Parts: sequence; structure tokens; C-alpha cells
Amino acid sequence: MNLSLFRYLPAGFLLLLSSLMLSCSKAPQENETIRMLPNDPVMSANNIEVLFSDSGRIQAKLTSPLMNRYAGENPYLEFPKGFKVYMYDSVQQVSSTITGNRGMRKEYSRVMEAWGNVVVRNEKKNEQLNTEHLVWDENKHKIWSDVKVKITRPDQILFGTSMEADETFTRYSIREPAGEMDVKKDSI
Repeated sequence: MNLSLFRYLPAGFLLLLSSLMLSCSKAPQENETIRMLPNDPVMSANNIEVLFSDSGRIQAKLTSPLMNRYAGENPYLEFPKGFKVYMYDSVQQVSSTITGNRGMRKEYSRVMEAWGNVVVRNEKKNEQLNTEHLVWDENKHKIWSDVKVKITRPDQILFGTSMEADETFTRYSIREPAGEMDVKKDSI
């Protein structure tokens, strides 16, 4: 009779062990609520891709390894692990790109800011802007930086204290420019 008791002991032990493991689970139960702090994002997403379009035409694409959305009176999107924006021309070719180590997009005003190793490239003109802070106003189709900038062109490098440009970085103006510049004889 003692032998038959040992035959059921392993099954009983496994049943007891599995019920203990399930009762120690950290997963929220159906009737539990998740507590959010006031400064927590209302949504987070990994490896995102957002398309910006107008009248069915894609104007820009934003990619990021992490996006957090914050609600409130002035909702915004945050890209704490960096981002890349691809700007498209009328024939859907990439005309320019914007990258940064961190970004934030205000939803109502449609203004995006970038910080840390910000790079803007005009792919068609092969020109590049480097700065530490950039603002992109989607409504005005302009970008600007209020800190030092470096613009690399195929034939020269320019430096300035700030700059303003159209959003594709095709036309721009630099404040307090410095660097080597070609001047034609006729223009002096």
C-alpha cells in the first residue's frame, strides 16, 4: 500500500509547484488597473514609421526606434532614442533627410525640434548641415537653428552662428558666415 502512494507523489508535487508558480505571477489580473503617473506617456511604440501626406501625396516619412506620445493641453510625440525624417519631392524621390539623437513633435502646432548631432542632408545638391539644435515648422515649410552650424558643400565648408532654410535645405541663409568662399572678380 505504501508503494501506490509513491506512484502519485510526483504528479501531486508537480500540481502543487505549478499552482505556486502561477500565484507568484507579476502579470496584471483582469480586475486590476495599471497605474500611470502624470508624466508617463499615454502610448509608446517601438520601431515606428509615420507618413506625412497632403492630398494623397507622401511628403515625408519619419522613422524611430522609440516613440512616446504625451497627452494634455499640448499633446506631443517624443523620440528619445533618435529619429530620421525623409523628405520627398513631387515625383516621390528622397530630396533631403533630417536626423537627430532626440526629437519632439508638437501635434497642434506641427513643429518638430531635434537635439544632439542633428544632420540635414540635401541629397540632390550633396550638401549637409550639422548642428546641435534644429526646429522644423511643417506649416511654414521652414527649418532653422539658433546655435552654431556647419554647412558642407562639395567645394567648401561654411560655418555660422545660426541659419534658416526651406524644409528641403535647398535655399538657406547663414548668420555671421565664416569659411573659404569663392568670389567672382565681377562681383566686387
